[in-house]
Amino acid sequence: MTPCSSAPHKSAAPAAASSDLHNPALPEPISPASHKTALPSTPAPMPVTHAMSAAHMRWLEYPLLLLVPACMVASLIWTDIPAAALMLLVVIVVLVLFFMSYDRARPGLRQLMPVLVLSALAAAGRILFAPIPDVKPVSAIAIIAGVALGRREGFMVGALAALTSNFFFGQGMWTPWQMYAWGLVGYGAGLLNDAHLIMRLNGQPRMALVLTYGALSGFIFGAIINSYDILGFVRPLTWGGAIARLVSALPFDILHSLATCAFLAVLFVPWIRRIERVVQKFMLHGYE
Repeated sequence: MTPCSSAPHKSAAPAAASSDLHNPALPEPISPASHKTALPSTPAPMPVTHAMSAAHMRWLEYPLLLLVPACMVASLIWTDIPAAALMLLVVIVVLVLFFMSYDRARPGLRQLMPVLVLSALAAAGRILFAPIPDVKPVSAIAIIAGVALGRREGFMVGALAALTSNFFFGQGMWTPWQMYAWGLVGYGAGLLNDAHLIMRLNGQPRMALVLTYGALSGFIFGAIINSYDILGFVRPLTWGGAIARLVSALPFDILHSLATCAFLAVLFVPWIRRIERVVQKFMLHGYE
């Protein structure tokens, strides 16, 4: 009798379990697929090592940009070295490392689009005003980019505008120097804005300071290009030869400064407002 009496107990357990599964009082089981879709989707965080390397590259910007004038001073002291080739090599290395630093931040397409658009506008403006020497909107647009987007974006706009427009004017050993000079103009504007010297807290610009920096930018650009020209190609290097070269370039630097002020007076306020609307609409904050 024992084997016959134990058989119903074995079959009763599955029956009880199956009745529990169909009990309307119990919650429905969650399928694996529905469980996966219920989880919130969060973007993967940036690796710590990548974030640290990007921060380190960003802090290297200052010594990188100061390396070029340091090389100029060295060429002035040691006149027996091949100054032109050495300074050209240094400025190319600086540009490559700066571009690598910008790429390390992994800017998305939304962050890249304003930089590319402003670079294209600056290059097109340079080509459009080609018949008038040194009347170019490149410095003004680089300044606007530095103020509206950040110092690194200001550098990128100035450098890319010089590189792309020289496909029309002609590439040469002057291209890296123009990239560095116009990039430095945009970078300086970003530094001034970081110090809250250009834009007030209410969003209104200090146009007097904007125009002052615009006037200085023409001489900053000229000082870099003229220094490379003098240190690299004036032989023998004498005070008389250097002064003569500077005097011959002074009218063009003055015209560059006046033209930059004129472009800033017309473009700065409307372009800054439009760029700020784009930045707010597409949440393009956090450039630096």
